[in-house]
Amino acid sequence: MIYSMTGYASVTREVVAQATVLNGAPGSSIGVSVELRTVNSRFLDLNFRMPEDVRATEPQLREMLMSKLSRGKGDIRINLNRVEQTANAGALNREALTQLAALERSVLDIFPDAERMRTGEILRWPGVLSESSVSPDTLREAVLACGKQAIADLIDVRAREGAALGNVLINNVTEMEAIVARITPLVPELIAKHQQKIVERLQDALGIATGEGAGTASVPREKLAEHIRQEVTMYGIRIDIAEELQRLTAHLNETRHVLQKGGKVGKRLDFMMQELNREANTLGSKAAAKELADASMTLKLLIEQMREQVQNLE
Repeated sequence: MIYSMTGYASVTREVVAQATVLNGAPGSSIGVSVELRTVNSRFLDLNFRMPEDVRATEPQLREMLMSKLSRGKGDIRINLNRVEQTANAGALNREALTQLAALERSVLDIFPDAERMRTGEILRWPGVLSESSVSPDTLREAVLACGKQAIADLIDVRAREGAALGNVLINNVTEMEAIVARITPLVPELIAKHQQKIVERLQDALGIATGEGAGTASVPREKLAEHIRQEVTMYGIRIDIAEELQRLTAHLNETRHVLQKGGKVGKRLDFMMQELNREANTLGSKAAAKELADASMTLKLLIEQMREQVQNLE
């Protein structure tokens, strides 16, 4: 399977705190949300933004992401949304009040002149007012659970987009293979025609050297013909693109193999795009006919399209 480096996933979960009052009613709740965004990058770059309350979960989340992702720039945002339940806001914990009263009586038995506690002091005493809170362990577990689900969703998104990009790349490879298959049989004939034109032009240009029309023969015809033959042969070698077409075919076969094999193909395909582009450029520089020049241009356009898509693959 091929994976894109671009993806988005978000998971939200509500964690309900239990009030410290003994009536069993729920207290406040905390909405935990984990949001993941990834885009293309040469390396794996993870950036975390989270409240300090859950900062301890970063190492585990980072490890979970690194086990699933190999490339891409990722932004991980964790938000905590606390919602107070007004039904229990400010409720008195009678058990705590009873314990506090007993403590005060014990102190007064020993220190009769000591002042009694004021109402404000009593209300500020820890545990007297019911508090609804989520324990750090519960909050941590909720964040990790959301993170695990968000990572799974992100992988699914990246896989679906990767599959779509893979199909686009395969179609481009097929189109390029068709171009190579179409022009390969034409090459010998096109080169022969071009060589014939060169021979005729050389003969016309060098005709004056034979002394035709001037009554002289400064250069023997046999020597001139041999010179033309050598020049045309060397030119034919320079414009022969058989090797380039063979290498193009080999690179296209390898590109198709990499895409079908799947996995982490981004860097390998990026290298293949460089090789394909090199051969297409050489083909264009050696093109001795309009058909070959047009084919080279189309190949380069397709390769550039593929290069842009490959940049998004893991």
